[in-house]
Amino acid sequence: MSSSTRLLILGTLLDEPLNGYQVRRRLEVMGADSWASVAFGSIYHGLSKMADEGLLTVVEGGKGGKTVYAITEAGREEFHRNLLLSWHEVRPIVDPFQVALTYADRLDRADLIPALHHRIQELRRSISLIEHAYGAKQRYGAPRHIDENLRLTAAMFAAQLTWAEDALTRVEAGELF
Repeated sequence: MSSSTRLLILGTLLDEPLNGYQVRRRLEVMGADSWASVAFGSIYHGLSKMADEGLLTVVEGGKGGKTVYAITEAGREEFHRNLLLSWHEVRPIVDPFQVALTYADRLDRADLIPALHHRIQELRRSISLIEHAYGAKQRYGAPRHIDENLRLTAAMFAAQLTWAEDALTRVEAGELF
């Protein structure tokens, strides 16, 4: 389970005890699957593991995801420590596209140029979709600041769009690859 998933699970349980399905639903409402790479199947394992570690306690047993968990004081401390660490630590964003870029020289220009054109179109489309989504999550109970994740994603896509348009110009001019 990633540190992001741990932080999300602990944060979701700060206000009240929940079962695994309720944790998952709250994360879905926030759109965590798109900006945090949450594997929703790992939530149930994560809840059980963090209960074993003393970060959570079982307040109501049940089968099929009906076990209700509450955060412990140790869990609150772990949440706060990891939350601050995430604000202070700058880490690279892992993007499979960067792996593909590593091998761009293995593509013919006849393949690379249309691929860059397509990527540019997809980035523009994605930015537009994100911008139209601002405010929509609140209708389903997400806090207003969740839009900041959308804004950050749009900004990262915009930076990649700027790079892709420049790279396309250089590939077409024979300066790159």
